[in-house]
Amino acid sequence: MSLGPWLEERLRWRAADQFLRHKTVPVVRHGYVYYFGGVTLFLFLIQVVTGLLLLMYYRPTADAAHDSVRFIMARVQFGWLVRSVHSWAANLMVFWVFAHMFGAFFLRAYRRPRELTWVSGALLLFLTLAFGFTGYLLPWNTLAFFATKVGTEIVGSVPLVGEPLLVLLRGGEDVTEATLSRFFGIHVAILPAITTLVLGLHLFLIQLHGMSQPQGRGPARALPFVPGFVLRESMAWLLVLGALAALAVLFPWPVGEKADLLAPAPAGIKPEWYFVFMFHTLKLIPAHVLGLEGERVGIVAFMLAAVVLLAVPFLERGEQPTRAARIARALGVLAALYIVGMTIVGYLAP
Repeated sequence: MSLGPWLEERLRWRAADQFLRHKTVPVVRHGYVYYFGGVTLFLFLIQVVTGLLLLMYYRPTADAAHDSVRFIMARVQFGWLVRSVHSWAANLMVFWVFAHMFGAFFLRAYRRPRELTWVSGALLLFLTLAFGFTGYLLPWNTLAFFATKVGTEIVGSVPLVGEPLLVLLRGGEDVTEATLSRFFGIHVAILPAITTLVLGLHLFLIQLHGMSQPQGRGPARALPFVPGFVLRESMAWLLVLGALAALAVLFPWPVGEKADLLAPAPAGIKPEWYFVFMFHTLKLIPAHVLGLEGERVGIVAFMLAAVVLLAVPFLERGEQPTRAARIARALGVLAALYIVGMTIVGYLAP
């Protein structure tokens, strides 16, 4: 038996081949949005590969973590490039996952029967932010240490479960080596396992239901998935890879000073850019709001916003654009402007 029939008998690959041959993608106005998800997936794969390479040299202890990162940057062949690519890809992935989410929102890609596709995508957004939060501490430098201290203090302000959650994350009352160990475990084992499951579900649902077509614009032309869409997506991946390589070479990711647990916090310390809008919002809220602690009010508001994000497909269910859809669209525009505006203001603030 030749190789082709042998593989077909065991893998049934011809069924997948036929599925891809008949799969199409609608050609619509603003169709470039369809490529955002693929770019995000590409950056996630780069994260996985570079993260595995870094794991060979990184040591997750308070004494060795910072030195092992310096060793990777200075002594390991192309170590500086691998770490810089990993760090820049993490930041680009956060940007593209936000772009993908807003693109899907404004195309109303959450409509029936794609509600679970939207929910799984929103969960992937939260997981991406969790990757950023846990990975930021791993170099064990001054900025990472104090940013994690502030970030976990915010987690500790969550009503009802804040204190236990803070102790669980830190491995105690303060940010110590136990925190580093826990963040490392979460970053390299727990989050990848959960993300693989949710990402698998998300990709399966996309293949099951196909890509959403904007309503009220008549039947769209169709682009064959293979080779038309695949070639265009490949070009997008090449452009992103070129930009990523340029950023990593021209702006190698800094190591920073080793964290000193007894030193005072640097003035004007801020979290990573994708948390700045939340961080600055909490800073602007008065100490007390209607008799309640201001920071807790802000945290509850952000938690409600996350719930609303998950529930978008169930709040705006019409097939055709309606008043509810227009309101949802306006709120989406306001949310995007708020995130961008508050991020800029947060960086300009002392």
